[in-house]
Amino acid sequence: MTLLTIASTVQSATAASENIAAPWWMWVIFHVVIFALLAIDLGFGQRKAHAPTFKESLGWVGFYVGCAALYAGWIFYQYGAQPAILFTTGYVVEYSLSVDNLFVFIALFRFFSVPETVRHRVLFWGILGALVFRGIFIAVGALLISQFQWILYIFGAFLVYTGWKLLRSHDDADVDPANNPILKWCKKQFPVTIDYHGAKFAIRDHGKFLLTPLALVLITVETTDIIFAVDSIPAIFSITSDPFLVYTSNVFAILGLRSLFFVLDRLLPLFRYLKPALALVLAFIGVKMLIHHWVNITPGVSLSIVVTTLFTAVLISIAADKIEKRKRL
Repeated sequence: MTLLTIASTVQSATAASENIAAPWWMWVIFHVVIFALLAIDLGFGQRKAHAPTFKESLGWVGFYVGCAALYAGWIFYQYGAQPAILFTTGYVVEYSLSVDNLFVFIALFRFFSVPETVRHRVLFWGILGALVFRGIFIAVGALLISQFQWILYIFGAFLVYTGWKLLRSHDDADVDPANNPILKWCKKQFPVTIDYHGAKFAIRDHGKFLLTPLALVLITVETTDIIFAVDSIPAIFSITSDPFLVYTSNVFAILGLRSLFFVLDRLLPLFRYLKPALALVLAFIGVKMLIHHWVNITPGVSLSIVVTTLFTAVLISIAADKIEKRKRL
């Protein structure tokens, strides 16, 4: 038996144990739970327009991470360790990529001079839109992979290229929303007010329908997230091809982004080296996809590499921040 045959056999056996084949009712229950979480967020987190405090935001981040941990525990109880590790790995990867996306959102909000009291409203509806678009992309990705297995190699090569490109990029502040083609089209098609009108996306002035700048911010956030999904969806499919695990890990990673945004906005120095770490993670995942027929990297090893890389980046960032503060004294 050749090495290729052995590797293919191991890969097939692993894939079979990874697929939990969730029945339709499990999809329904999952969405009921997610809508309940969003209702809690909408009812308590947005009961009035305000700038969330650091403590409040950190509490919500902990709440959503805790929900993901409980869900991983349920996966472990119901289906075993392998699917639970795959979900956790997918969640960590998607959550980490989302952190990098939030840096861009911070730059966008500063570009548009969005008042802090209404930023949470844009992020909330932006997350709802992201859930819809991610669901569509995941369904398309699952269909493509089921029909064309060779597309995994394209995904892998794309992730390696994305990692290299991310490593070479310098500053998220270079993002220019004015070049967003959808934003340009909206400005041509709809009249837009000059000033913000609280948390409203549109107003009526003398019977005329007008968009507010907040609507343009939301459009920019949504279109930017679609671009980000091009990177994140191949990344999650490199970990598992099970649609339920792919979708649920993505959803849980997206849910807590609103609160995480306000945490990151105050802790930017602690994440200065996260971008190169994410580049390495994407490159690793891409290589893993390219060599999966010959080398079987187990989910446990993948999770260890991803977590260690990201944790090391945070530690180095904290150390660098402390050294800079000492130099200023």
